[in-house]
Amino acid sequence: MAGLIPKDFIQDLIARADVVEVVDSRVRLKKAGRNYQACCPFHNEKSPSFTVAPDKQFYHCFGCGAHGNALDFLMEYDGLEFPDAVEELAAMLGVEVIREQTAGRGGKPVDKQQQADDYALMEDCAKFFAAQLRSHPDKARVIDYLKGRGLSGQTVKDFDIGYAPEAWDTVMKQFGKGRDAESQLLALKMITENDRGRRYDFFRDRIMFPIRDRRGRVVGFGGRVLDKGEPKYLNSPETRIFHKGRELYGFWQVKQAHKHIDSVVLVEGYMDVVALAQHGVTNAVASLGTAATTEHLQLLFRHTPVVICCFDGDRAGRDAAWRALENALPLLKDGVDMRFLFLPDGQDPDSLVQEQGKAGFEAQLEQAKALTDYFFEHLLDNIDISSDAGKSTLVGKAKPLIGQVASEFYRDLMMNRLAQILGRDPSQLQQLVPAPAKTAVKRDQSQGPKMTPMLRAMGLLVQYPYLGKTVDVHEELVDLGMEGAKVFVALHQQCHTHSLTTAQLLEQWRDTRFAESLNRLALWQHGVLEENIEKEFAETFLFLIDSYLEQRLQKLQSMNPAQLDRTHLSEMDRLLKLLKRR
Repeated sequence: MAGLIPKDFIQDLIARADVVEVVDSRVRLKKAGRNYQACCPFHNEKSPSFTVAPDKQFYHCFGCGAHGNALDFLMEYDGLEFPDAVEELAAMLGVEVIREQTAGRGGKPVDKQQQADDYALMEDCAKFFAAQLRSHPDKARVIDYLKGRGLSGQTVKDFDIGYAPEAWDTVMKQFGKGRDAESQLLALKMITENDRGRRYDFFRDRIMFPIRDRRGRVVGFGGRVLDKGEPKYLNSPETRIFHKGRELYGFWQVKQAHKHIDSVVLVEGYMDVVALAQHGVTNAVASLGTAATTEHLQLLFRHTPVVICCFDGDRAGRDAAWRALENALPLLKDGVDMRFLFLPDGQDPDSLVQEQGKAGFEAQLEQAKALTDYFFEHLLDNIDISSDAGKSTLVGKAKPLIGQVASEFYRDLMMNRLAQILGRDPSQLQQLVPAPAKTAVKRDQSQGPKMTPMLRAMGLLVQYPYLGKTVDVHEELVDLGMEGAKVFVALHQQCHTHSLTTAQLLEQWRDTRFAESLNRLALWQHGVLEENIEKEFAETFLFLIDSYLEQRLQKLQSMNPAQLDRTHLSEMDRLLKLLKRR
């Protein structure tokens, strides 16, 4: 069921989650005093400035300003929308997401309902194909084929491999009962339609490989023919839930097999991934009939420091490798590595691991070429650098590519290699290949505006929500003539009523116009010793109370004497006495 996710559920989710565990599942953290540190996954840096605070359940990078709670991290790191991040965090905690039943205009289900139904249908299709592999009259033929490819029953189960029967309408009959159901199948490309309007199954007589997204949901399929036929591999077309440029086959399984992914092997086909897993190489993924996109590589570099492209040595394989390298250049940063392994003619990862086993395949991986080696090997192909014209051609090809590299290490490496090839000093090439314009790093958001007493009180409350219980709430402060007074009182009421972490408190203000300002206050460097925090807040709070009393007294004193009654005079007397006691 889909719909709006209740705020109370989100708050409970934030309370249950440990931001340290969430971040550590993607980025290796090291203990540093009370907090944890790592090199920031969101920008290039050589020394760690990314800090995770368990007490606040908050992360912050002092280099680029990235910050937030567990949900923010999943959104930024995994590239998820907010509802998907909630789903992902809930899955990590083993909690089922609660959704309210809502409807769009005219009573039609909201898009999230449709999306949830789409994922459910694709999962049902995957289970149906898996069941066909066990029960269809042709199952012996299919199972013999899989055994002939060296796959065990466990591997078939691990990847949910199934079979799409040869009949034209197996899926149609199973899931297309009714006009709406048939339309959904068509939208998800599980069935197709010809020019005459006839509808029939998109996949027929094929081994079926469910494609799961980074959250494990089935979003599409790859189908391979059992015998001769074209195309050998047939992928689901783009749909409203499936985008080839975003998904990598096997990535979900790699995440399940490894908490920390030391390296990923990027291959070309489904059978390569499955065959490698069969032999114990459980860190392989495949692009879906396209070259590795920038989004593919961003995803991989977020989860591993080493990507090894293992492609066939033919022209198609080398073209795919070069496109992957071009897409990787802007992503190169200190601590990441990309290598290239080209297999002999007639070999692919599937056949190689069948022939040489895990040890033999991994020995081949050790021989993979460094990015810089492959870069110049490719550029030098068909260039005669013994002539000035050849050298000029090389510079012309290398210049725009090296200009995309932001990493100083990789840039220097490539410049030095280029200088060596040309027989020049590296310093002589700087004018030929100028450094790329540096993207301005976000100003440290802790350096906010000058702190007023009101902002100081709010900042302390945001960073130490328990302070809200140390003093009583004074609702009259909403009338204090200081910017942020109403927000402060609302914050104080929340902290006084509930036991919250910084992450939970800020979550309550997500999507409000005050969210960014409060996030900046969460990063504010207050400079107060830990043992003096309560005293600092109490004194600041007392200043706000006094300011309100003075403001009220001045208002009464400015009134026309004729308008003052006994009540006003009594209040003035009380205010004067209170202020004298301070």
